Amino acid sequence: MKIDLTDTTASKINKALVQGRRAIGTPAVGMVLTLVIVTDEENAYDALKAAGDAAHEHPSRTLLVIKRVSRSPRDRTRSRLDAEVRLGADAGTGETVVLRLYGDVVDHAQSVVLPLLLPDAPVVAWWPVNAPLEPAKDPLGALAQRRVTDTYASEEPVRDLAARAKAYAPGDTDLSWTRITPWRSMLAAALDQVDCEVQSVEVEGEEFNPSCELLGMWLADRLGVPVRRSRSAGPGLTAVRMETDCGPIALDRADGTLAHLSIEGQPNRAVALKRRDTAELIAEELRRLDPDDTYASALRYGVGRLADSGGSAGGGGSAKGEGAVAVATPVEDAAKAPAQAAAKKAPVKRRAAK
Repeated sequence: MKIDLTDTTASKINKALVQGRRAIGTPAVGMVLTLVIVTDEENAYDALKAAGDAAHEHPSRTLLVIKRVSRSPRDRTRSRLDAEVRLGADAGTGETVVLRLYGDVVDHAQSVVLPLLLPDAPVVAWWPVNAPLEPAKDPLGALAQRRVTDTYASEEPVRDLAARAKAYAPGDTDLSWTRITPWRSMLAAALDQVDCEVQSVEVEGEEFNPSCELLGMWLADRLGVPVRRSRSAGPGLTAVRMETDCGPIALDRADGTLAHLSIEGQPNRAVALKRRDTAELIAEELRRLDPDDTYASALRYGVGRLADSGGSAGGGGSAKGEGAVAVATPVEDAAKAPAQAAAKKAPVKRRAAK
């Protein structure tokens, strides 16, 4: 069921939701959260489809906020709110409201969204593209307990990752971090099978892929050992190699689907490690709405502190020597000081811990 509302208000949208539920015979509200998606017209369809697929696991009220910028100077001062209410089969297992904002109301989107939030239910804000560098200070982000961004969709992923690390607030997360969950689980399980001390790690992947940086930062933070960042043609993350006092441990994924785990003294194993779509990533993020302390700890390690061992990526730059800052683009000066301090320290050997 679809209800189109032109030049409307939040009050009329709420009434349309109630009338729609009664019309299809489902007056009870069974949603567990409100998902606020902030995007543009170009990416609205893909974001809404991903949210609809995730709603099968997490029934929610989805508010899709599209900020329309009028080209005509006369129309820029005229505020207007158009809405499309979807219920029943057209909204999957939840409710969907598409909000198109025009004129001055674009700068006050929170005043439109606030009356449409489910009472006594958590709020999650998601920016598929063009996310603010400080999500917690964004007017819509301030309404949410959980704020989801995706640095992989930005023009300068590593620079944006450094900015997010500087502006981190409890509740922030990144789909670039969510993408490496299977890698973190597989590596932790591999280290649980051996009684060895990790001496060094190499993370290999695409040059401008923030997931590679985050995985390297997580390993360096948890293991306390030097981590090198090498480049490959992808897709995405391609390999993690760990040197231990019991022999090498490697997890290689060349095709983005099937990985091979090799541990010294054990037979090689093929493991499923496919690249997941956006719906799976959003569904995982909606499973937990408390702050992700592990993500925060990895960010605190510092972007740009991984040593760059070069590589053979198609668009890669020149290879740098050991101890160089492994970023594809310059990061903020604040991120350089920890890298210089870390280069002076001798490598530390610690027992691998999950």
